[in-house]
Amino acid sequence: MAQPIVKYTLNKRGQVPEWIDTGSDSFAGQHAISGNKDGYIPRYESPQETIWLGIATGEADPDGTPDDYVGTISTKSALTTYIKTVGNTVKYKTTTATVTGIQTATTTGLSTAWNQENYSGGLSTSTTSKHTVSGVGTLATISTSQVTKVVVKTDTTTGDSSATTDTPIVIDAASTLSGVSTSVGIVTTSSTDMAGLAVTTTTTTDTTSYTYTDVTTSSSTSTSETTTDGVTTRTDTVTTTETGNYETTYDYAAESTRLWDIYTAKNA
Repeated sequence: MAQPIVKYTLNKRGQVPEWIDTGSDSFAGQHAISGNKDGYIPRYESPQETIWLGIATGEADPDGTPDDYVGTISTKSALTTYIKTVGNTVKYKTTTATVTGIQTATTTGLSTAWNQENYSGGLSTSTTSKHTVSGVGTLATISTSQVTKVVVKTDTTTGDSSATTDTPIVIDAASTLSGVSTSVGIVTTSSTDMAGLAVTTTTTTDTTSYTYTDVTTSSSTSTSETTTDGVTTRTDTVTTTETGNYETTYDYAAESTRLWDIYTAKNA
């Protein structure tokens, strides 16, 4: 009996259906997408709202199918079209981490210079020029927002007070910030203190939206020692690496071929 490529959901218990082949020579749980449309009564209720691709253990019964069966994909062309539809909806991209910058700083000196309680010299440091390259594709960006400032002002019949909390935006030193905008929200509440006096509290919140390039900086240190005629010299080398995530167009044809080849081998 043939084992077709099928679209399916989890069963009502939130489990992969027993009729999905989950063996190492098969595939399941591929290319997830919501089966529901925004703004409409959901066609699929939890936990069955996500549609997956997999290989079934057998063909669908022409007299009826379980509610976790969605459909069958019978040609490679149809498979490619379906994966493209999913990818265009959920914005498939291929992301590759690429080392875009590297620099080393080497510090050398006698071991006695390294171990000084109060440093008085004896160490020398040399730093290489940073070697930079560009990745293939477009450097990925991340858009987010955070609360950057909160001012709480309290007014009473006996006076007022104010407290400010600033939370600056922090990104990697190698990353680039852009698209910065701030929205302000003000909330005022009224209450009474223990003496029955009126208290007005005004909270002003700044929320900043921004975009930054997906670059991270890391460093590693290696230490070596050499001893000549009883004199020990220590060398520390600090390597600083910048890594960027680069996005390229998703290869739908290659993915379709990968899955189709698994299906073909399964049914050989």
